[in-house]
Amino acid sequence: MADLSAINLNRLVAFVAVVEVGSLTGAAARLGLAKTMVSKHMQLLEAELGVTLLMRTTRRLSLTEAGRAFYEASRDVLQATEEAVEIARTGLKNPQGTLRVGAPIDYGTAVIAPLLVELQRSHPALKIELLCADRYVDLIAEGIDVAVRLGKLSDSSHVAVRVGSFVKWLVASPQFIETHGMPDTLTQLAALPYVVLTVLPHPHTFVLEGPGKKKRTVRMTEPAFSTNTAYAARAAVLAGAGVALLTDFSIGEDVAEGRLVRLLPDWDMPRADIQAISPGARHRQHKVRVFIDALKTRFADSAR
Repeated sequence: MADLSAINLNRLVAFVAVVEVGSLTGAAARLGLAKTMVSKHMQLLEAELGVTLLMRTTRRLSLTEAGRAFYEASRDVLQATEEAVEIARTGLKNPQGTLRVGAPIDYGTAVIAPLLVELQRSHPALKIELLCADRYVDLIAEGIDVAVRLGKLSDSSHVAVRVGSFVKWLVASPQFIETHGMPDTLTQLAALPYVVLTVLPHPHTFVLEGPGKKKRTVRMTEPAFSTNTAYAARAAVLAGAGVALLTDFSIGEDVAEGRLVRLLPDWDMPRADIQAISPGARHRQHKVRVFIDALKTRFADSAR
């Protein structure tokens, strides 16, 4: 067994920060230390281990093969240490530390941000950081504890927990319907001006499920407005730009209050899962479990 008495935990903290931020300067800013101190920690850590962890050039830092393996192990050690300290201090009642959550822009805005405010209100010692993006987010590289993903997940080594589901509805504004008329068939629908969400793999084409679970592929032939976020797509539809296929959680209130109208309500996309994913070690952290439980409760309450 390796002699752990020679390893300073502060050096592991500095090393993980350097890897995740990508520079000594950035790690120093994250940790509130002088750059010279972070550099000293790296030199001493490599000397204590007897291996090179980082390759340094004038432009960037990169990990050696040993450094990559040591980073992954060090990250898990620090997460386990944080969990142990939390248990000792709180008895698993009051999560502490910073919870970094990733989410798509529309879902993060409509659902996750208010939920996190309530979570922080219930657990004042918990700091919250919400990162919203409609791009793929690397949880490890960006230091995210838990991310919310909509729809089918790609193969991953992360732990996934289903927390709910969503569906997409075809909608347009009353103003648009007054101008263009209400479609009675999918063929009529396909010819209407369409608000295109460009981040989708097939932005002009979608599969709808109708009566008797019958499925039809629809290709919209008249793109009228394009955007890269669902949030902007909703704003365009509200302004009368065209028809769009949008999530129930983002437009439910708009439909209920008459700002948007559902088109062909017997047809919508098959219901899809909403999942919370986290790196294996972080999934065990109390702060992550508290967040996932709150998200499950939110769906249970909305289903009543």
